[in-house]
Amino acid sequence: MVSPSAAGHGKPAYRRVLLKLSGEALMGEDAYGINREVLARIVGEIRQVAAAGVQLAIVIGGGNIFRGVAAGARGMDRATADYMGMLATVMNSLSLQDALRQAGVPAVVLTALAMDVVAEPYSRRAALDHLEAGRVVIFGAGTGNPFFTTDTAASLRGAEIAADIVLKATKVDGVYTKDPMRFPDASRYDVLTYDEALEKRLAVMDATALALCREQNMQLRVFSINAAGSLVRIVQGGNEGTLVRRGD
Repeated sequence: MVSPSAAGHGKPAYRRVLLKLSGEALMGEDAYGINREVLARIVGEIRQVAAAGVQLAIVIGGGNIFRGVAAGARGMDRATADYMGMLATVMNSLSLQDALRQAGVPAVVLTALAMDVVAEPYSRRAALDHLEAGRVVIFGAGTGNPFFTTDTAASLRGAEIAADIVLKATKVDGVYTKDPMRFPDASRYDVLTYDEALEKRLAVMDATALALCREQNMQLRVFSINAAGSLVRIVQGGNEGTLVRRGD
C-alpha cells in the first residue's frame, strides 16, 4: 500500500479496494431504476481508478429496483423476498458491467447464485484471477443466502479478496451522530471505531458487517458518491467522509 501522503502526486493509496455501491445511489433524483447520467459519472470515476492500476471489486445493492416491487413483496416469506432482492442486485451488476465495457473498462460479473447464461459463478479464486488481470469485478446476488444484507456481502467479499479497505458509497457524506436529514444539529464523525459504531448503533452498516470488518482489521470509509470526484480522491488517499477502524 502506498502512503496517503502520495495523494497529492496522484498515486493510489491502495492496491486493492472493495467498493460497496448502494442501489439507491444509482437512482439520482429518480423514484426508482437507474439514472443514466448518474451511472455515467460513477463509471467515469471507476475508469480513472482502474487506469491508476488499482484493483477494484464492487458489491452493488438492489434497492433502486426492489423498491418498485417491495409493496408486492409484503406478506411474502422473508427468504423469498430476499432472493428477489438478490436478483435485483444482479440486474444492477449487469447494467454496470455493460456501462463499464462501453467505456473501455474490462469488467466481469460474478454471482453468488448460479446463472451461467448471464454471469460467472462466484469463487474466490476466479475473483482474484480477474483482479490480477486488471478487470473490475462486480459481485452480484449478495452472499447468495437470505437474511444477509449486501453490506455483509461487501465485508465478506472484502475479507475474501484481502482488500486494503472497504469504501461504502452512499448519499450521505459520512457517519453522523444522528440522521442529518432530520436533525440540523447532527455532527459528522471524521474517525470512528467499530466498537463505537456498534455501541452507539450508528447507521454505518449492519452489526454483522461491522463485526466482520473489525475481526479482519479491515478499514471502512463511508462517503458520498454524489460528490463529484470523491471516489478518485479517496483512492488517492483523500480524507473524505468518515473512516471507521479498530481502536487498538
